[in-house]
Amino acid sequence: MKNFLNRRNFIKLGIGTLGGLSIFGISELLKEDNGMKKGELDDKIGSKNEKDEKKIEDENKDDKDSEKNKKEQEKAKEQKVNGIPYRNLGKTGEKVSLFGLGSGAGAIALENGATREDAYDVINKSIDEGINYIDTAPSYADGLCEENIGEVMKGRREEVILATKTMSRSYDGVMQDMEGSLDRLNTDVIDIYQLHGLSNHDDVAELFVNDGAVRALEELKEQGVIRYTGVTGHNDPEVLLRAISKYDFDTLLMPLNTGDIHSKPFQQDLLDKALEKEMGIIAMKVVAYGRLLREDGVTSIEDALSYVYSFPISTAIVGVSNLTQLEENVQITRKFEKLSDEKLKELEELTGHYEYEANFFKYEW
Repeated sequence: MKNFLNRRNFIKLGIGTLGGLSIFGISELLKEDNGMKKGELDDKIGSKNEKDEKKIEDENKDDKDSEKNKKEQEKAKEQKVNGIPYRNLGKTGEKVSLFGLGSGAGAIALENGATREDAYDVINKSIDEGINYIDTAPSYADGLCEENIGEVMKGRREEVILATKTMSRSYDGVMQDMEGSLDRLNTDVIDIYQLHGLSNHDDVAELFVNDGAVRALEELKEQGVIRYTGVTGHNDPEVLLRAISKYDFDTLLMPLNTGDIHSKPFQQDLLDKALEKEMGIIAMKVVAYGRLLREDGVTSIEDALSYVYSFPISTAIVGVSNLTQLEENVQITRKFEKLSDEKLKELEELTGHYEYEANFFKYEW
């Protein structure tokens, strides 16, 4: 399967073999003989052999140094803060926690009886544990999610990378949405501002007209109101592929879970293109709002998270209902080890008979 290409080690090294003194090299020496005594010729051949051997040793050392440097660079792509792995957010220069705090569902959205105090506790505890990426949108709970996050941001804004979104496709709409988000989030700067929920090619076209959303993003970025730009979508990877091919967004927020491979997979051409452009890749719908986890399929949040973590993403955003869920996800993230291709395929096969539920947003949104 093509998707397995994205699961391989990010860097693969190979060291070529080097030969000794060539026939051509000896013939050149013989041309230089000109009556030279046999011993002198032997010495010269020996000297050249020694030089060639030294050259080979130097080249081998260079190869080893290069391999070491590449491994060190690869290791630097993932560091840990309080035990939480941090990865590069594309080419932005930022590092983000592998587990990101989502707010579209759970305590921050005040679901299942959660109070504002519960929301504040989840946000504060997340930051305490080493989570530095928080995702939200004004459309989540009619602005309450941004308000709840904004209350905590009053004292902890510098500790997180804050991402929010706009559903507007026009210049004026984006500017209006931005003003509201800044107010609710209690901040003067949004780290990542994303054009949200692109669902068809007309959506993409609207962004690039003279009074479109992209013009607003560029002005906001130039003014320092936003630091990075992003784009998101839920139902069609081809739409997002067109968007990122037309414009150099800094980040891509896309669905990714164990059922993705069964229908219009985001993990193939779209992921390849985003990696080629060195974008920060944020995964969402990791458990498909809980529909992914079931007794006759993928049964554990650990398998669901580990599957997504095994791809070359920057972070995966997940909402939590309470502090117990948060702690479970944090512990899973701390002990994460990349899954084998065989294990990834096994998890994919478990969702084959309920791929609609795992991908419901591709059909219903």
